[in-house]
Amino acid sequence: MTGDPAETVRRWLRALGDLAPPPVVAGCPYLDWAASGGMALTGETAGPPVLSPAPMMSLLGAVGGALSWLGADIDPALLLGSRAGAMDLTRRGRTSAGGASRLLPAADGWLAVTLSRPDDIDLVPAILGRRAGVSDPWQDLATAVRGAPAREFTARIRMVGVPAAVLPTGTPVTDAPWQVTAIAAPHTTDRPLVVDLSSLWAGPLCAHLLGRAGARVVKVESTRRPDGARAGNRRFYDWLHTGHESVAVDFTTAAGRAELAELVDAADVVIEASRPRALAQLGLDPERLDHRPGKVWVGITGYGRARPDRVAFGDDAAVAGGLVARSAGGPVFCADAIADPLTGLVAALGALASLAGGGGQLIDLSMRDVAAAFAGARSTCPGPHPVRTQAAGPVVQCRRLARSQAVLPPHAPVPDDTAAASGRDTGRVLAELGGG
Repeated sequence: MTGDPAETVRRWLRALGDLAPPPVVAGCPYLDWAASGGMALTGETAGPPVLSPAPMMSLLGAVGGALSWLGADIDPALLLGSRAGAMDLTRRGRTSAGGASRLLPAADGWLAVTLSRPDDIDLVPAILGRRAGVSDPWQDLATAVRGAPAREFTARIRMVGVPAAVLPTGTPVTDAPWQVTAIAAPHTTDRPLVVDLSSLWAGPLCAHLLGRAGARVVKVESTRRPDGARAGNRRFYDWLHTGHESVAVDFTTAAGRAELAELVDAADVVIEASRPRALAQLGLDPERLDHRPGKVWVGITGYGRARPDRVAFGDDAAVAGGLVARSAGGPVFCADAIADPLTGLVAALGALASLAGGGGQLIDLSMRDVAAAFAGARSTCPGPHPVRTQAAGPVVQCRRLARSQAVLPPHAPVPDDTAAASGRDTGRVLAELGGG
C-alpha cells in the first residue's frame, strides 16, 4: 500500500462516490496500539505484549476519522478489545484469544485452522484420512501438518468446509477491501432503514455503527437458527444490539421467505454475511433483484463473493491477510479475531459513504482483504519522535515509549440497555414494513 492513511481511505471511497473526508489528526500508532487493548492481547502467553502490528493503527485512525465525518462518532481503537474485555480473554500466542483457532507450523511455513463449531471437530478424522475418531484433534492435526506443505494441507482442510488459511510470506497487496457494483438508481433518505441479516461480530458491528449514526436497525433471524452469539457473552451481545428491533421468521417456509423478501425490499441498507448460494436459495440474489432506488447491500464474506467456497472467521481471515505479530518463537495471533472488528468498521464506512452518495450499490467486502489492507498500512506519527515504517528501519523511540507506558488491558464495552429477545418485534415490524 502506498500513500498516507488518509489518502488510502479517500482512494477506497472514490469507488463509492465523490467523497473526500477531511484529514484526521493522527496519533502515534505505537502508543495508540498500547492503549487500545490490542497490544495486551498480542504475544506469547508468558511473554511480553508485542508491538509489531502497530502501524495498522494509523489506518485505523483514518477510518475512524472518516466514520466520524459520516456521522458515526466512535473511537475505533476501543473496538479491538471489546469482546476480549467482555469475556476477560488474554493473549495466548499461537492459540487465538478465543481459543478456537491455532497457528500450526508446516513443512514450509505456517497455517491457521479454526475449529469453532462442533462439526469442525467432527471433521478432523476426514481431514486426516481416518475412519475412526481422534483422541486429541489439535495434537493430531499439528502432527500431520508438521510434515506437509502448508498450501497442500490447507486445501485439504478447506475441501471439507473447515476454515483454514496459509500465512503469506509477504504482505498481500490489495487496492481496496471491497468490490462495488451498481444495483439501483441513486436516491437519498433522511433516516435509513437497516435490515441486518448477519450474525456473530463483523456484520452486527456494522449495524451497531449505522445505528450510532442515526439509522433504524432491524435484526432479522431464523426462528430455527437464531444468531449463535445470543448464547455467548451477554454483555458483548447487548452492546452490539441494544436499540435494534428484532424480527424472527422461518426461512424454511414459503411464508417465512415471503416475509423476509418484504423486509429486504423495504430496507435502505441490507447487511448479510452469507454465501451467495445460500442467499439465492432464499430468493435473495442482490445482483438479480429489482431494488428500490438508493438501496445499499453490504455482503461480508471471508474471501469475497467470487470465492463462495472459502469459509473464514476473524482469526484465520487475519492470518490469510498477513495480519499477525511476531515473537521470538514465530508468528502469533494479533489481538482477538481482529479481522472481525476491522471488517465491521470498514463495512460501516462503506455503507455510510454509499448512502451519502445516493446508494444503489452492492459492496462486496472480503475479510481477508480488509486484514491485508491493515497489514500493509503505512505508519505515520505527528509527534516529536520520528516514525518510519518497519521495512524502512527501526522505530526505536516510539517503540520504547509504548513499552515504557502501561499497556492497557482490553476495554469491556458498556451496553446502554439489554438487546431485544429474538422475535420480540416481529408482528409489529412485519405489519409496518411488510404490509401484513
